[in-house]
Amino acid sequence: MTAKLFRSVFALTLIAALPLVTALHAAIPAAESLLPTDTLVMLTVPDFAALRAAGKQSPQMLFCNSDAMAPFREKFIAKLTGQYLGPLESDLGVKLADFAALPQGQLTFAVTKNGWDGGNDATPGLLLLLDARDKSSLLATNLAKLRQKWTDSGKTIRTETLHGVAFSVVPLTSNNIPNSLAGVVPQPQPVQELGKPTTHPKAGEFVFGQYQSLLIVGSSLKAVEPVIARLTGGSPATLADNSQFAADQLSQFRDNPLYFGWFNGKALFGTLASHEPEAPNPQAPSPFPQMDPRAILNATGLNGLKSASFALREDHEGALATVHFTAPESERAGLFKMFAFSPKEAGVPPFVPAEAIKFSRIRLSGHQVWDELQKVVAAISPQGLASLNAVIDMANTLAQTKTPGFDVRTALIANLGDDLITYQKAPVDNTPTAQANPPSLVLVAVANADQSIDAIKILASLAAPQEGAAAPRDFLGHKIYTIALRPSVNPATGASTAHALYVSSSGGYVALSSDSAILEEFLRSADGNVKSLRDLPGLTEAAQHVGGTGGGLFGYENQQETVRNLFQVMKTSSTTTLNSLPPAYRDWLDFSLLPDFDTVSKYFGISVYGGSLNSEGLTFKVYTPHPPLAR
Repeated sequence: MTAKLFRSVFALTLIAALPLVTALHAAIPAAESLLPTDTLVMLTVPDFAALRAAGKQSPQMLFCNSDAMAPFREKFIAKLTGQYLGPLESDLGVKLADFAALPQGQLTFAVTKNGWDGGNDATPGLLLLLDARDKSSLLATNLAKLRQKWTDSGKTIRTETLHGVAFSVVPLTSNNIPNSLAGVVPQPQPVQELGKPTTHPKAGEFVFGQYQSLLIVGSSLKAVEPVIARLTGGSPATLADNSQFAADQLSQFRDNPLYFGWFNGKALFGTLASHEPEAPNPQAPSPFPQMDPRAILNATGLNGLKSASFALREDHEGALATVHFTAPESERAGLFKMFAFSPKEAGVPPFVPAEAIKFSRIRLSGHQVWDELQKVVAAISPQGLASLNAVIDMANTLAQTKTPGFDVRTALIANLGDDLITYQKAPVDNTPTAQANPPSLVLVAVANADQSIDAIKILASLAAPQEGAAAPRDFLGHKIYTIALRPSVNPATGASTAHALYVSSSGGYVALSSDSAILEEFLRSADGNVKSLRDLPGLTEAAQHVGGTGGGLFGYENQQETVRNLFQVMKTSSTTTLNSLPPAYRDWLDFSLLPDFDTVSKYFGISVYGGSLNSEGLTFKVYTPHPPLAR
């Protein structure tokens, strides 16, 4: 063989071998082919590099990274770094920035049964999988530094081998948890109960190891064992073998979503339903009646939920999020039957004004909701149903002193239709009171509006005296009723502020609002001189992404205006807003540093959502087109 021929054969052999070499380094299976079949919850980013690239064109990321948001963003990062990230880096002896570039392939979080049966001492397993792809050597270097730092600091760490792969095991004892995480990772506390010996729960552990380019982190060796067994050539059953997941994968996870999640309702609720509730301790009786979890699951219908799935897709035109609940019609009960909306038109009616910033419509039978509600309450607590009926009987007794024979069930519940509409307009000004109470209207379809309004007035009288309420007034041939509500009291000054609900009817709807102007606008719309929201440019096109408006559920939001209002509330009421946060975190979010909203308004546009129902379950979709100026 001549040298020239040898070189040619060698070159051809090398070229032929390249795909094999590449495959060997890129052969980390997808999450569903690694996780065990008893996985309870899974959230995965199949390709983190793709997610990172999509983030560069996402309006939300562009907004967060904009120069206008820099003062707010940088103060938050400085507080986070100073309080947690900096001390954590010091404790671990590594730079967290060294790990930031590691996610290249999949990034998966999962919860598995891991031997848990709902009542034993076993706990569900936690798993984190991170594929570094071509940065596997950097991953190995960083893990080696982490192990060395841990050992040098005198903390306990041991090495265990599973299927030929070394794993580091760190017990989560008070000595091992870094000081920076001491307040974040709770320690198991002794359990003391009268008449029973004190039990000391076993401390958990933290397990991590690397197989090729994949980082595997788990809450125990038992939790990571199925994953490493599958990677090293074993053939344990995986999530891909789960028939329910396979069905959801085919219908919900096709077309390469940026990330998706799955919840195994059948496994979780089936496990809870099979567990006998613990017998009450006669030496330490509870003052509250013991609830049987199985009765709650049956009553609410949660045991009929097979699975829930979530997926997000995004391109240069917009982002689409889909949520699906697999709940077969033959097994639907409780909440799933109560809120099973009808596949009827749910589009924007012509009377909804163009300046509405929020709109929602659901074709839901009031009779069905009431019937199922009674069943749910009765199944959980017969006493609860008795209390509910007692309130209605009290209202009937009160009403019959003025209107003999009046019955709330007939006047209100029996009159309910199958159409519920709400919409909201922007606040009338920038005062905190106006911002917290934007004008909004609720429309309920009824068969007999007069009877329904009488029932509403009677029920309201049980909560607040009506003697001081204004008399009904006429408006364009309609009566507007004023119902007094409980006044609010300022805790600082003791001043009392009166509130009222305004009620009227038109076009087969009872209309309710705390703002008389928006109610009058609705009554005035009957003349047809209304510029309607339904004619908003781009709304029809956006609706097609969520399946149109014929599924029985549709909604709209002008995010540019709702976020504008949110900015105003946070900037003018920052103290009130921050009081809901733990004291240690209140100075992380300095809302006074938020920019003028007009400088970032281009990152916000509209959003729509829709729903549909079939024999297999319920599907909800949310679509957010990218604003033109943010593309």
